[in-house]
Amino acid sequence: MAISVLLSSASVYPLSVHDAFATAQDLGYDGLEVMVTNNASSQDSAALRTLSERYQLPIGAIHAPTLLLTQQVWGNYWNKLERSITLAAEVGAQVVVVHPPFRWQSDYARSFAPGVRDLAESSGVRVAVENMYPWRVRGREVKAYLPDWDPLPQDYSDVTWDFSHAATAGVSSLQAVEALGNRLRHVHLTDGSGSGRDEHLIPGHGNQECAEVLRYLARKEFDGAVAAEISTRKVKGVGEREEWLAETLSFARKHLADIES
Repeated sequence: MAISVLLSSASVYPLSVHDAFATAQDLGYDGLEVMVTNNASSQDSAALRTLSERYQLPIGAIHAPTLLLTQQVWGNYWNKLERSITLAAEVGAQVVVVHPPFRWQSDYARSFAPGVRDLAESSGVRVAVENMYPWRVRGREVKAYLPDWDPLPQDYSDVTWDFSHAATAGVSSLQAVEALGNRLRHVHLTDGSGSGRDEHLIPGHGNQECAEVLRYLARKEFDGAVAAEISTRKVKGVGEREEWLAETLSFARKHLADIES
């Protein structure tokens, strides 16, 4: 079975979820990963089902509003996660993507791993914790996440792997994906140059082994999805966003089909 290539609605930010569906249909993506934001449609299961039916595209994943820019969405962090799981179940998504707790969320962090497992088991929705990266201030690393930005040594049943975050952290995505084994549930396809910034480049434009990882996943018959999550906020010309997203989709399809390498 072919691995699905989704379009993350984050890839069209600051445009709406409606724009993400339209773009995904135009370019030939297999479905959507919806990032829950301040945009009302991203929080509304009925609105999302209507869009999914209109564009004939399934919603494969929900990204919980655990970013700094979505702190005001859905209250405290357990509530954010519980509502994201409910939303995923209502729209038929198989996975909820969540970031690890920030250091200052100590109570949430202490019960995070067992809490995530309990919610996943009780709901039937997989909750995949995303790899992040160390923050650096004046050349020194700051511990921003608890228990850590790196999910490999943590007791998570399911993990989302993001290439841009790996580049910022200075780690090898191929080695990490191999080490994760069956715990790898979801992939954010993007890239980074290792500059120390979270760049979300088009895959193949950075230093991560994006092609090698996709070929590896194809050989291993990965049963999760790959979601394009590039930054298009700096596009200038008309149609440039679509060109970048088309290139990302082409990259994914090419290397997911290349199981001989």
